[in-house]
Amino acid sequence: MTATVEKVIGISEFGAQKALGILASSGKENAGVRVFVKSGGCSGYQYGMAIDDRELEGDTVILDRGVKLIVDRMSLPLLQGSEVDFIENMMGGGFTVHNPNATSACGCGHSFRTDGSQSPDGEGSSGCGSH
Repeated sequence: MTATVEKVIGISEFGAQKALGILASSGKENAGVRVFVKSGGCSGYQYGMAIDDRELEGDTVILDRGVKLIVDRMSLPLLQGSEVDFIENMMGGGFTVHNPNATSACGCGHSFRTDGSQSPDGEGSSGCGSH
């Protein structure tokens, strides 16, 4: 059984436009954007996103700007109040997460830490640098 909660996590207007285009071309009916957090990255946690047409037990589903956002039970507390956005830059562009819970970030906004404590993987922080 999935829970539907309003605005635990949201998506920007530009992010929604990009996501709706990607979802429309995915070929998956009733698909949404799964937003998740995993261990790793230079600050301890890393964001991940995927097109997903499955809702699993414990998932929270949020509809924002016409986009279905799916968040698993373990990622939800770390993403509370976040906004998914799409950034365009000289490297092309991509989705990013603006997370008010992050106390430290690196990896161009793809990696974060929530409390200033040691990273789960013991790695230190590194900057954005050119890739």
